[in-house]
Parts: sequence; structure tokens; C-alpha cells
Amino acid sequence: MQESALLSLWCDFIERDFLENDFIKMIEGDLIEGATSNPAIFQQAFLSESYQAQKDSLKGKSPKEIYEALAKTDIQRAAELLKPLYDANPNDGYISIEVDPNLCEDAKATIEEGVRLFNDIGYPNVMIKIPATKAGFGAMEELIAQGISVNATLVFNKEQVVGCMESFKKGYERLKQTSKKELKDFPRAVVSIFVSRFDRKCDSILQEKGIPNATLGIKNAQYLYHILNSYSLSGVRALFASTGVKGEDLEPEYYIKELYHPYAVNTAPLTALNAFMELGDVEEAYLPDMDELEEFFANVKEAGVDLNKVSKELLEQGLEDFKVAFGKILASLE
Repeated sequence: MQESALLSLWCDFIERDFLENDFIKMIEGDLIEGATSNPAIFQQAFLSESYQAQKDSLKGKSPKEIYEALAKTDIQRAAELLKPLYDANPNDGYISIEVDPNLCEDAKATIEEGVRLFNDIGYPNVMIKIPATKAGFGAMEELIAQGISVNATLVFNKEQVVGCMESFKKGYERLKQTSKKELKDFPRAVVSIFVSRFDRKCDSILQEKGIPNATLGIKNAQYLYHILNSYSLSGVRALFASTGVKGEDLEPEYYIKELYHPYAVNTAPLTALNAFMELGDVEEAYLPDMDELEEFFANVKEAGVDLNKVSKELLEQGLEDFKVAFGKILASLE
């Protein structure tokens, strides 16, 4: 599989009017190489007037059927627009769609829904997004083994990265035994490492101990990036997610610039992407080695932050946030 030397930028936003206007311009201007979606993004998007006609045509369907019809229409359009990028370089040109977050502890149901969504959408450049839970690991392996690309989401710690990578490794091994495809045509995967949520949760504590704001999320992401790359699975890349900033303390492009590392992806909101593009040429970011990162984490522990505990809390909160957003979508479609 051909590796890209540079970080790929994906857009963490999808909405019908946007797809027909700015999204096309961003692709044509070589500003983005892919896109991602999640329940919270769709929750906001579906409030737009541009969905009303399709909603009206789906009256009598269940809320989940209506949701899937609306979402699939957008995902198909995004996949169509991104397909030329995928054809030129199958590491990029993807759009992600998440399985129902309420299935996060049910591997069998996750697999069934992931396969169904992929087949219904009908484009090869679609990634099925699966939360990195124990059940999720089993689903990731199965989808890769079936030739379906995967976005492992809500990743916060080493245990999750290892779980994802072992699952992908097994999935690829199974696929090699059953598929006649060449390695370059195998499905791809990304491991979505969430960044800024660490800082929003821990900055006030760490600042009191002299640890600068907005560094924990970066260092944790770099640590997990090292672990992921140690597997040498060329079809799998780190994806830095949750890279928007809150408030005015940081520049909008901060988390893109600080994580500008080779053969990785950064999916970012529009404000961050636009600000980053205004910078012009950007040099590769400094990447600390593991010894330097371990020293940083020792200081974090000494400051009173239990990183394992925090990462588990963030995973639980992330799952809950997506479930709540999904529930609000369904309630709005009743």
C-alpha cells in the first residue's frame, strides 16, 4: 500500500447545502482529502430546511428509517464527490458514517448494521465508524475481513489503540486467505485519537502545577501515534480527531499545526481548516520520542492527574454524548 508522506486533512462536517457548495470548492482547491460525520453533526444538519422535502417523502417510516435515509443520501453524495481522490490514492477520499452508538456493546449487531450500511450506500470509499470498545474490536476485525474500511472512533488510550490494531491485524490476515485482491486494493482503516477533550478536562488542574495549557491532548496523541505506527500496518493510519478549539485562548488551527505528522490524518471543523489554510507552507511538527513523552506523563501524574482514569471517563462521556445526540435525532423525526 502506498504511503503518503504528508498529513491528510479531512473535514469534520457534513450538511446537504454545504456538500453542494463549499465542500466541492474545498475538494477542487485541494484543501481536503476526505470527510467524517457523527451523530452530533447529523443532529445539527437535519435541522436545515434542505432536508424537509425528503422528510416529507418518508412519512410513515420509523424515526431510525428516516434517519438512515437522510444520512445515506448525504453520505452517498459525499462519497461521489470524494471518489476521484480515492481513485487516485486509496488512502484518502473517504467519508465515514457511524453505526448506531447504542450498539457499542453488541458486536453482532454492530457487524450487521455496519455491513448493511456499507452495502446500502454502495460506494467503496465509505468507512464504517465503530467505537473502540471491547465489542467494537470484534466488529472491526470482521468488517476488515469482509473488505470494508473502518474508522475506529473515541480512542483515548494505549489499551484502545492496541485493541484496534490487533483487530485490524487479524482482519487483514483473514482477508489475505480469502481474497484474490491485491494488497493495494485492501480496505483501509483509521484510528480516531481524540485530542482536545483531555485539555478541556484537565488544563485547570495541570496549570496550577506549571504544566502549560493544551499540551496533554497533544502529548497523548503523539504517544498513541508512536504505538500505532509500531505495528507497521500500512493500511492503517492515526486520525487526530476532536481538534477544534473552544474559546479564544488558542488559535483555531492549533491542534492541526501541533500534530502535523507524516502518514496521519487530521479531521477538523471548518474554522480550524480555514485558519490552517491561511498559514501557507507548514513545517512538520516536532515529534517527541517515547522517553520524552514518558517523562511528561510522569509530571502529569505528579500533578495529580490519573491519565488512565481520565481516558476511561472521556470514553464513557463520548459514548454517552453520541447516544444522546442520536436519541435527539430520532425524537426530532417522530
